[in-house]
Amino acid sequence: MNKKDRSRSVQNLHESKSFPCTNNEVSKAVGNQVEENKRASSVKIEKTRFYSESEMKDVTVASQKTGVRTTRIYKVEHQDHIKKVAIMHFQHTLLYELDQNRPLTGIVQDICDKWNLPNPDDFALQFSEKEAYITERNRADISNGNVLMLTDSSARSAQIIIDKLNKGSREDKIEALRVLSHKCVDQTFAKEFIDKGGLKMVVTHVSNSSKNFSGDPLMYLLKSFIALMDHGMIPWDLENEFIKEVASCVSGDKKVNDGIVRPALEILENVFMQCTDQSKVEAVDSFITTDKVIEHLTSSNNEVQQSALALINAMFMKSSPENKKKLSAAIQSKGFRANITKILEAPTGHDMAHELYRLQKLILNMYEDKMRTPVVHSNQTQVELVKKTIEELRRIAFDFSDPSDQSSSSAARKPDVNKDWKKLGFMNLTDPYRDFEHAPPGLLALENMIYFAQMHKETYIKVVLENCGRAPDQDCPFIQAAIKLTSILCDLLKIGELPNEDESSYYPMFFTTDKPLEEFFSTCINLVNRTWKEMRASKEDFEKVLSVVKEQITRALDRNQMPRTFEMFKQKLVVLAYPELRKIWEAERQKREESKAQAKPILELRAMLKPEIMDLIRRQRLTYLEGGTRFHKYDEKGNKVKNRYQYWRLAANHKAFSYGDCSDMESPALEELQHKVAIQEIKGLVTGADCAKLLKNAKIKLDQMLPFALVLEASRPDEEKFFFFNASSDQEAMIWEDGINALLNEPMRSKQTRDDSDVLLNMEIKLRLLETEGITIPNEPPPIPPLPDNFNFAYTMAV
Repeated sequence: MNKKDRSRSVQNLHESKSFPCTNNEVSKAVGNQVEENKRASSVKIEKTRFYSESEMKDVTVASQKTGVRTTRIYKVEHQDHIKKVAIMHFQHTLLYELDQNRPLTGIVQDICDKWNLPNPDDFALQFSEKEAYITERNRADISNGNVLMLTDSSARSAQIIIDKLNKGSREDKIEALRVLSHKCVDQTFAKEFIDKGGLKMVVTHVSNSSKNFSGDPLMYLLKSFIALMDHGMIPWDLENEFIKEVASCVSGDKKVNDGIVRPALEILENVFMQCTDQSKVEAVDSFITTDKVIEHLTSSNNEVQQSALALINAMFMKSSPENKKKLSAAIQSKGFRANITKILEAPTGHDMAHELYRLQKLILNMYEDKMRTPVVHSNQTQVELVKKTIEELRRIAFDFSDPSDQSSSSAARKPDVNKDWKKLGFMNLTDPYRDFEHAPPGLLALENMIYFAQMHKETYIKVVLENCGRAPDQDCPFIQAAIKLTSILCDLLKIGELPNEDESSYYPMFFTTDKPLEEFFSTCINLVNRTWKEMRASKEDFEKVLSVVKEQITRALDRNQMPRTFEMFKQKLVVLAYPELRKIWEAERQKREESKAQAKPILELRAMLKPEIMDLIRRQRLTYLEGGTRFHKYDEKGNKVKNRYQYWRLAANHKAFSYGDCSDMESPALEELQHKVAIQEIKGLVTGADCAKLLKNAKIKLDQMLPFALVLEASRPDEEKFFFFNASSDQEAMIWEDGINALLNEPMRSKQTRDDSDVLLNMEIKLRLLETEGITIPNEPPPIPPLPDNFNFAYTMAV
């Protein structure tokens, strides 16, 4: 094949091929066209790459195989900037090598020339899957095998839609709006459309929708408007006429479907959250009421419910103080809670969960003002109100007379008032209101207490009287505990902090009552009293008890098993009683230690320390043998000799055992033992059931004994001799077995040795790691720093 023929064959691989096909067929065509050519010509191709002819290198495939014709092909080294893609335009398809180093305008010009399309500036490339224009910013997303679309440029598409909206028939306008609602998602198109005045046109059509558009066309307009604004090119400072028209879609002034309501709700939410002109926000407040928005929570469309909830949250955050009060009252209403309960009954996605979290956060933040408001001594009006509330706490707890009965004089009770303040747990008995001078929790603690006393009167009286019945140093100061508990609850619920945009965890039980924090406090203050009793605490343990209570509450609010009602929350607290919590702590501690023990550095440390620990155990065992042990005496058949004992001791040099007869009360010294067995004469140790092979009495019940035997070296093979022992306890048996194995240089395998080594190793490791408490030990050691550039340094000690 000459050079001219070779060039033609390469050009054939690049030749455009027009045929009708679907996207899936095009994707397959990119990878399969070479295979089809191979089957058609019976040519075996090792590897094919679509490169320009100038890049081709001549490579000969020289293998000849039976029945298959070999040929010469051309391939080049891999180049990342070349992407093999398919280009589609209506029913035409082109397999194309897209050079990422070339400008897009040049690539579009090249494609238009191949298809003889005029005006290349009117065309652009799009990703077929997401219909997004390819620009210099996102062209890096192109991959091998992608299917791209050659379509009208963003400028031309924007102009076509604007022309149809201006001069087209009603059907053309509706179709243009439908296309616009899809295309506005693309930022390139959105910029061109806005630059050509398209956004103003959309605003005008919406403002005049009562005259021109309704139904689906209005839905397309609202969706297009949101998509255009979401790109952040234009501020949300909208005209009042436009806002009023959008608000009418929500307030019910217009009969609209859910497809229109949802984008209308989203537009109003963005006006609240994004608009910098406060007058526009006030305009929304005047055009729509909270009740009208809440009505959309009953919609069967989950997306409408979510958008309505998002608008309520936005109104709550940005409305004027007066409107916030109205909104707060509406949110605390029974009807609103019923709507939220219905939403909670259905599965909630992440976005809905986030809106519920925001709503709950805003509801709890309503307590922030009281939390940050302390009692001010100079504010007499405030002080008088606080005094009345404190007196009501005292009266409910200790004065069971009817407050409307004037026959009982308050003066008669006055001498006992200070005593009552002390029983309640006030610090300042002269001016009890001064206990609330610190904020947080400020007046919020007092609000929680009076709610608990009035709404849970029996429980309140029981808690106070139980404390009165305890010894003076063991009573739980109710007032101080309530103040501390309120601070804990505010910290746990993060009252006063703005909602986190990434958070979606909420507690359904807080939506079941109009007084969520007060009910939460009432449940937890009862927990304080119960935990105080379970811990048998005294006043010195006050902080410790409250820390345990905080742990109990935190675990009961576990996000993986969030309680849906306050009753479920109470049940979880019962399970987390102090005795059970201690068991949980112990299990967690053991788990942490086990996990920590499996770390690579700890395992290496254990391996390093183990020989030392085993040597310590070995010496302990031998020391025990040196002290000696009294055993019952047995004959060669394994029968116990009545009232006969032998005492065995190991010599101090560990070279021999000394033994001799003794009484059941004697502990002879080493010198008093007449017989000896050298360690080198011991052949081995036999334990357990294996001892039966040495005994001549087959009827002996070894399973009821703790037997072991020393087998001695015999002078002749048929003269094997042994000593039989029966230990008095498991520990004695294991220590003697370990000691004998240590003398015979055999490993100590008893359970006692394993337990002792674990205890000693764990203790030694804990002692060595005391200074690393709270520090995460890495699995790999840190790298050794490089040597210094020079060693011209010295340390001189001052004399």
